[in-house]
Amino acid sequence: MGQSIKQNTGRSLDQTIFTKFLFRNPSIVIFLAALGLFTFGVTILGEGVGLGLISTSFVKTLGKTLCLCIIAIAMDLVWGYCGILSLGHFAFFGLGGYMIGMWLMFARTKLIVIESAHNAVLPPTPGEISDAVGAQIFGVVGGADIPLIWSFADLLWVQLIMVVLVPGLLAFLFGWLAFRSRVNGVYLSILTQAMTLALSLYLFQNESGLRGNNGLSGLQYLPGLEDVPQAIVSIWFFLGSAFALALSFIGAMFFVKGKLGNIIQGIRDNEARVRFLGYNVEGYKLFVFTVTAIMAAIAGALYYPQAGIINPAELAPIASIYLAVWVAIGGRGRIYGAVIGAAFVSLVSSYFTGGQASDVSLGFGVFRWTEWWLVLLGFSFVAVTLYAPNGIGGLFDRFNRSGDA
Repeated sequence: MGQSIKQNTGRSLDQTIFTKFLFRNPSIVIFLAALGLFTFGVTILGEGVGLGLISTSFVKTLGKTLCLCIIAIAMDLVWGYCGILSLGHFAFFGLGGYMIGMWLMFARTKLIVIESAHNAVLPPTPGEISDAVGAQIFGVVGGADIPLIWSFADLLWVQLIMVVLVPGLLAFLFGWLAFRSRVNGVYLSILTQAMTLALSLYLFQNESGLRGNNGLSGLQYLPGLEDVPQAIVSIWFFLGSAFALALSFIGAMFFVKGKLGNIIQGIRDNEARVRFLGYNVEGYKLFVFTVTAIMAAIAGALYYPQAGIINPAELAPIASIYLAVWVAIGGRGRIYGAVIGAAFVSLVSSYFTGGQASDVSLGFGVFRWTEWWLVLLGFSFVAVTLYAPNGIGGLFDRFNRSGDA
């Protein structure tokens, strides 16, 4: 009985702490309420289980946007709060996609091979099935043997572990080597960009075991659930992405509002002083870099099944630069600002590059949004840097201050 009382007291204490935390940070409640209403609205209006007013392709676009918001939060933590301008976090995002994509492609191909041999006189042996799967997947790159890295590709639980383990281990090793050498500033940014470029170039090779330039395709089909319409599958992934974003936002807010958040912001503002106070600056940097890399990988594992394909071009350094632009436009050092920036740029980019925006005739020529969108995005980044360094999130801060006054 005494133990039960202690357990109940512990739960009440945890609930009280959480309630006080929410009360001190109403932005969490506002964000979760807005995300909940948005998720409910899209689900009701979607083709899968609702009224059919939102197309399946647009539901996938919204789901991918939520995943980009997650990696934007990760980027804001490592850059906006810790001061590490990483130009390589999209590499971890892509690695997460590759890890889950291996299972999606292998398991589905194996089911197709087994189904095609169903009416054979003699059932195929495991070796014959393996050879057929290898030929189906790697025939496009002139191979037939299954590479060693695909040894556990038919086990979902192993690949889910790899989603966290592979990017996390790469980030840990890179961060340990860089931070222990006290590489900072622009030099560290160049190193992260070099890491991303090296990884991208390696994956372009057929010898990488990941189909080179062809990448992994057909990821939108869930093994064993091919008969389930894409309209329903898209809703599943959309809901999963929304749930992951909610957890990421809450976790990030806990992270930055506690003692750990104060330390990493101190590292950002004056690293030498924090080190003088006795804190292990390199250890904190390594922790933030690794955790945010894992966040990025989980976002990628949710993103690419909705995109349907992943190839090495997704890991190009330019993608990580875009990520920094999103966070800057949304408002660096504000978790909700990172979400706003990623969502805004992603949706506007989809609109202008997807053919929805009509070309503008200028008399002497035609202004095509698909050709000039990146130029406009670059000008937007420069304008925000010069005239609104706090980004879109800074507008909300001004509104709150005026309201308090």
